[in-house]
Order: sequence, then structure tokens, then C-alpha cells
Amino acid sequence: MKKLIVSILAFLMMGTVSYADALKEKILPMRERAKVMDDLLKHRLDTLIPELMRREGIDAWVIISREYNEDPVLKTMLPATWLSARRRTVLIFLDHGEDSEKGVERLAASRYAVGDVFPGKWNPEEEPDQWRRIANILDEFNPDQIGLNYSDDWAHADGLVYSERRDFVNAIPDRLRTRIVSAERLAVGWLETRTEKELEVYEDVMEIAHAIIAEGFSGKVVTPGVTTRDDLVWWYRQRVRDLGLTTWFHTSISTERSDASIKHIEDNNLDPDVLYKGDHVHIDFGIAYLDLMTDTQQNAYILRDGETDAPEALKIAKRGGNRLQDILTSNFQVGRTGNEILAMTREQATNEGIGPVIYTHPIGLHGHAAGTTIGMWDKQEGVPGDGDYPMHANTAYSIELTALVDVPDSWSTKPMRMLLEQDGIYDGTTFRYIGGRQTNYHIIDPKEGQPDEGKVQINN
Repeated sequence: MKKLIVSILAFLMMGTVSYADALKEKILPMRERAKVMDDLLKHRLDTLIPELMRREGIDAWVIISREYNEDPVLKTMLPATWLSARRRTVLIFLDHGEDSEKGVERLAASRYAVGDVFPGKWNPEEEPDQWRRIANILDEFNPDQIGLNYSDDWAHADGLVYSERRDFVNAIPDRLRTRIVSAERLAVGWLETRTEKELEVYEDVMEIAHAIIAEGFSGKVVTPGVTTRDDLVWWYRQRVRDLGLTTWFHTSISTERSDASIKHIEDNNLDPDVLYKGDHVHIDFGIAYLDLMTDTQQNAYILRDGETDAPEALKIAKRGGNRLQDILTSNFQVGRTGNEILAMTREQATNEGIGPVIYTHPIGLHGHAAGTTIGMWDKQEGVPGDGDYPMHANTAYSIELTALVDVPDSWSTKPMRMLLEQDGIYDGTTFRYIGGRQTNYHIIDPKEGQPDEGKVQINN
């Protein structure tokens, strides 16, 4: 984030390019994006699939989808020019063994080859019945275990629909039917594991997301007493679209106010949805770019007349939130379940006087991704199923939480809710934030006023 923000400020000081232009220069044209996405996909298929299939003891993995009803895993294996399955798309992985030259063979038992990563292995002119062709492939390979995507705990790994499973089972030889197993842990492993190549790209993706947040949290976009929370929400949605990006959930804006501000708004019958000087403003924001998702919650303060920084009470709350993040990530350990990490974190935070609400989740190819779930806002005693899943190395998480922090009475007589969320990577030994984390408030200075022509524009 710092590199992009610094470069943007430098450009503005030179007067040669606007903030908006600098952001756009960071984002690839569609054709170049496709090359990056396909390179990442091929690298993932080449490196992760053999390791994961052998870890889970599955030597044949069959993924079946029909157009408009795609398996979530299959969607993550399609080339950039494939936006969906075509007719019935069947991807098959066959592990010939670590010592075999073939390794893990990839093929598509479908009318079309799937890009250059899944060669087509069905010719309808020779064998009109697609199911029979699939059965022949598996009969010849004779796998010990056939993994299918069905799961009680993860929707991501539960993509095989009833009719497709029925027809698949009816088509294969009797001896193979008893070898069908759930591929849920193989599917979760595929979705949760990040490669080094992906992490290099993730840094850029997160930098862009942080820069968009910073752009909106400014006096050039927010006019105190005029701009509403909904105005700012839709400014962000439009800004993302204007940059050629998408969001994977609707942005939200909320406020925390001092007791005095709340009383002033109520006594004067002011609209509580409008943003005012002295407001603490919170955003929940996520973009999708290069098949990677971001999920970020950050905070800003709107200066009152005569102020140059956020009040000390808010800084105390921020430090409490950062401390809760540190407690949580210090408890990460390979093999430890999400529920174990949740219990340890809550106990330690409570002993330090912080009220913890933990709802941290994996992130990557999906926003709320498959993997080790560490609490939900309404399940602070543990999450059955995916909360019992052990943590693995090279997995990314949105460190999402609320810290209830006691602050001076000058702000509030109640603990302040510090909501934070920042994405990071756990390599099996250490955790680090992708693109850094927020430790200081964004400052919205009303004196910045509205932007000059050619710079950031408000789209209320």
C-alpha cells in the first residue's frame, strides 16, 4: 500500500497525473490479466495437485459440472477465457504415482479440451455416450479411491449435484462404486493453499484495495454534513467499476460516535446517516482481481475544526484492536484447529482486558473461503465442522474481529467497538499481513474540500 500511495502523492505533487490515473496504471488490461491468471492456474495445477492428492490418498479425482450450475472447485480450474462450464464439463485427475513419468495426468472427458491444461479425451463421434467414456477411462485406470466433491461442512467442496452423481455411479463398473470417497479435504486443500507466485500477485491486489479505501477516506470525497453513509458506499462501488474491477460483496459504511456527538444529533434532530465532523467511520470492503479476493475493514476519523489528528480515545481503541490481532495470529500453528485457536485467543485477550469477538476466515480464490474457520460472530464457543479442521501451511486468512476496548469517558462511557479486518499469509511458521495492516487512522480533513477538475470525483 505504501508504495502505491507514495507514488500517487508524488505524481500529484508534480501535477502530471491524478490519483485516479495512478491507480488505473496499476491495473492490467483484460488481455494481460488473462495471461497472469492462466500462468497462476497452470503453476497451481502442476505443483499443488500431486502433493494434495497423495496427502489425501486419492488417486482419481473426478469433478463434474454443467453450464450455469458449476462446482465451486471447477470454477477455480477454468482458464481465463472460460467463464463457465460448457454443456457438461468433466475434469479428471489420475495419479500414476510419484515415480511415474506421467505423474498426475489431467484430462477433460468433455466435448472440448479445457484450454491447454486439460486435454480433451472424449470424441462423441467414436463414443456418443459421455458417461460411458468416463467409465472406460476409470475402468482402465482402476483407481483405489475415486474422489467426488460432496461434503457436509464446506459448500465449496459440495459441488456435485444429485443427478450427476446418480448418473456417474450408474455408469461406472460395480467394483469401482465401493471406492468412491468424499474429496472434501482434497478440495479444501486446493482452495486454501497459496503458491509463491500467487503471493507475489496478491501483494499488488491488496495494494490496489488499500489505495481505493484511502482515496475514498478523504475530504475530496467526504463532505461532512452533506455526504451520507450510503453516498460513500455507492462512491466505492462506482469507483471499483470505473477501475475495471469488481467487488465480491456490497461495501458497507458504519459510524462510531462519541456520547456527546450522539446527543448533539438527537437533540438537533439531525439525520444519523449523514457523516459529521468528529465521526469515526468504518468500512468493510473487498475487491476481486486476478482471481484473488480481498476483504478489508479499516477506520477513518473526520477532523473537527481545530483538530489535526484523531482523539487519543480512538488511538487507544486502535491499539487494543491491533493487540487482539497479534494475540490471534500468535496462536497460529500447523495442526491446531480453528476452535482451539479461538479458545486460546479469547482467554488471553480477556485476561488482558480486551473484549474479543473473533470471526476470522480463510481467503483466496473465494472471499469467505474453505479452510480453518476461527469463530463466527455468533459462535464464540466454537464452530462445528470447519472449526475442527486443522490449520495448514501456506494458507491465507482474513484476520476479522471486534475488540471491545475501554476508552476515556470523554469519548464514551461504554467500551468502544474496534472492528478490524486485514488479509495475511501463514507460512507454517510465521504470519504476515499482505500489504501491511492499519495501525493509524485515515484522516478525513474537511479543509481538502472538493477535488479539482481531473482528480477524484464524487458520484453520489
